Amino acid sequence: MTRKRIALGAVALLAVGVAVLLAGVYLGTPSRGVLTQTPGTATGPLSFPVGFFWGAALAGHQAETQQASDWTAFEDEVVRERRFDAGADYGTTVPGHIRDFGRWSPAVQHAKSAFDTHYPADLAAAADMGLNAVRISIEWARLFPRPGMTAPAPEGIAYYRDVLAQMQTRHLTPFVTLFHYVAPRWFFEADASGRRGWERGDALERWRQFVEAVADAFIPGVEHWCTLNEPMVYLYNGYIDGVYPPLEHRADAAAAANVYAALLEAHALAYRTLHRVASARHVPASVGITQAAQAFAPLRNWHPADRVITRLVTQAWNWDFLDAIQSGRMRIAASDVDRPIADLAGTQDYVGVNYYTRVYIRGDLAHPTAPTVLYRDPAQPPETVNDMGWTFYPRGLYAVLSEAARRYAKPLYILENGTADHADDDLGRQRYLTAHIREVWYAMHEGGADVRAYIHWSLLDNFEWVDGFGPRLGLIAVDYEHDFARKPRASAALFGEIARSDALPARYASP
Repeated sequence: MTRKRIALGAVALLAVGVAVLLAGVYLGTPSRGVLTQTPGTATGPLSFPVGFFWGAALAGHQAETQQASDWTAFEDEVVRERRFDAGADYGTTVPGHIRDFGRWSPAVQHAKSAFDTHYPADLAAAADMGLNAVRISIEWARLFPRPGMTAPAPEGIAYYRDVLAQMQTRHLTPFVTLFHYVAPRWFFEADASGRRGWERGDALERWRQFVEAVADAFIPGVEHWCTLNEPMVYLYNGYIDGVYPPLEHRADAAAAANVYAALLEAHALAYRTLHRVASARHVPASVGITQAAQAFAPLRNWHPADRVITRLVTQAWNWDFLDAIQSGRMRIAASDVDRPIADLAGTQDYVGVNYYTRVYIRGDLAHPTAPTVLYRDPAQPPETVNDMGWTFYPRGLYAVLSEAARRYAKPLYILENGTADHADDDLGRQRYLTAHIREVWYAMHEGGADVRAYIHWSLLDNFEWVDGFGPRLGLIAVDYEHDFARKPRASAALFGEIARSDALPARYASP
């Protein structure tokens, strides 16, 4: 989870001509809702199906000891060159910097939340909370830290086997992600043609080696797989905005089309590999990706430019990648990119959704390809926001789930949903949690959504990428200055009450 830098990212993908705007493509474009929560008449406990997955998530580089990865190389440079600059608000970290990273000791910088030394207790805490699922990632750099390796590092396999065994002992179903933004450092060394990362000539072969090793080691044992976490966030933050490794600044999504295509190919390869191994071992596999979906809204509901551009941003950011997996064709909205991807069509058993907030779009007829993107509306009374300035807008989750159900007719897994709240009583997180679970219930009962999992971000406070250790999103607080001591927040008990009863208590049924 991270500050989604859509302000530049989603904008960069637009190549909208003035003629399109002046043509008044207005009907059917997004309108701006007034209510933050879906109206409803349900009064009793809002019950969920038996077997519904209630979980919490974390990711390797954000919560575990650094590996020999591209992110570790970036952090080493940040520390060496003391690149810690940021604006007043989260999300305004200077490209190439990590907010306040230098205020933390090398031990904290290196260990993050120290999950890999605390995981037995952390998983026990999740089970004691009443959860039945935990989402983790398997770090490519932990299994293949050196170039030229022909087999995974035994100590890496042993570590994940023990994590999964601890989960099994505590009846926690694993949801496992293969790529959560981070790759081995050697993957971004130039090949003979000067290409790096996903554009290397051997990129997919090296990825295949990793996926084969994971499948061989952990099937059976893992059924639910997420091949790619938030590929649009990775693409824009890494290749257009230049705030994540590899810190590139390409003109737009079309200029990064080869990376886009490689990610789709990587997903298809992983999907077919995981299913092949699972089928050979006579066990089920559920494979998909998770997308960072936002509730985009026109800042000025009456203005054609705002509404047209909002529609284009929504399509590009929320749906283009998932549409490609469904159809087998990569089409980038408002560009001429349209190409088939071999073996891609239909390679999603579920649709993963990560949802956090609403984002406002303001268009400009004089500069149609450069709209303003805002996290709050300055013309309205103050909105409820979290510590990162993100607007409280649970109704957007209902809208995203309903639209995903309409488009894809697949089971839906919510693999991230959460908020930053550093307060000791974390009342903001509790309100956020219950309001969004209420929207899930309404999406299931009125929006046609077959939702099967709600996994909260995050189990622990963790490293929030370029925003550093400041944002606190954990159900369990981490005291970085006192040996990574853990303390469950009040929201953990509340989430446990919901998970144990498979129901949102009646006191939260009304907005």
